[in-house]
Amino acid sequence: MKVLGVEAFLERGEHVILDVRTPAEYASGHIPKARNLPLFSNEERAVVGTIYKQESPEAAFIKGLDFAGLKMATYVETAIELAPARQVSIHCWRGGKRSGSLAWLLEFAGFQVNVLEGGYKAYRRAIRESNRWSELKLIVLGGPTGSGKTQILHQLAASGEQIIDLEGLAHHRGSAFGAIGQVEQSSIEQFENNLHEVVSKLDLQRRVWVENESRTIGKIYLPDYYWEVFENAFFIELEVSFEQRVERLVHEYACFPVKMLEESFLKIRKRLGHLECSKALEALANQDFSTAAVIALRYYDKSYRISTDRTGFEKRIKLIAQTDVQSSVQRLIQQANEQGL
Repeated sequence: MKVLGVEAFLERGEHVILDVRTPAEYASGHIPKARNLPLFSNEERAVVGTIYKQESPEAAFIKGLDFAGLKMATYVETAIELAPARQVSIHCWRGGKRSGSLAWLLEFAGFQVNVLEGGYKAYRRAIRESNRWSELKLIVLGGPTGSGKTQILHQLAASGEQIIDLEGLAHHRGSAFGAIGQVEQSSIEQFENNLHEVVSKLDLQRRVWVENESRTIGKIYLPDYYWEVFENAFFIELEVSFEQRVERLVHEYACFPVKMLEESFLKIRKRLGHLECSKALEALANQDFSTAAVIALRYYDKSYRISTDRTGFEKRIKLIAQTDVQSSVQRLIQQANEQGL
């Protein structure tokens, strides 16, 4: 059994990572690609914790043995299913008894085992303190709602550029309509873990493109260590005609049930104004998606300008978007090269 620091632990690519914390702890946030092999159920963990606080660590340890001793064969059988090659990297919360116990058992069962020193807590600390954040060479791709930034971002990636798709990681498009067509958002903690996973694979000698976002994307709150780099990034703002943006919004959202669109308008009714909201709902009822899109864009254009001005972006240029995505991408790459980014 090897006890490894965070960096070495994550580099053991051939090893399956086993998170031995409870299902609730795992659901709250876990190392990407880690599999959950809980030593205790949520309820068992609560019982052991109560005994630890109210009686003694020794009494809690004995109770833990009572729970775990009955499931030793199950732990080994499940581990074999999750890691047929019998190479595993194990962690718990602090790198203590839970990971140590299962590491001992699996090693006895013929597994090659690594244990994370300091556990998941050390992993989370390493994310926050990573030097990679300050070394990111970010270019922020801006433009009001309906500019096609996400599509352009993905085409940049297809053209060999590095990107961070924040909305993809957050499973949200960042507006009242942002959850439509998306899976349920993860916890903020898991978003940070997934974001770090993407950043850890980037070549820090090359530029990285990212969309202009507000500090929140749905229920996700962008972390301070990312935001500090974001605010000082080079900003390229796309200029797209209002008519093109209306057309794009209709194309992207008219395919969804009208009920979902109505619910999204109702979320911003106070800020939009009751009269404008009523007009939008009436337009949706009449299948007049263009009028509804116009009302939404007028509202979000104001929000976009306020948010962008608040962020600052001292280094910025504007670029008129081309009619096709690939041409816009070529112009963006050209501009980035000319700016020495």
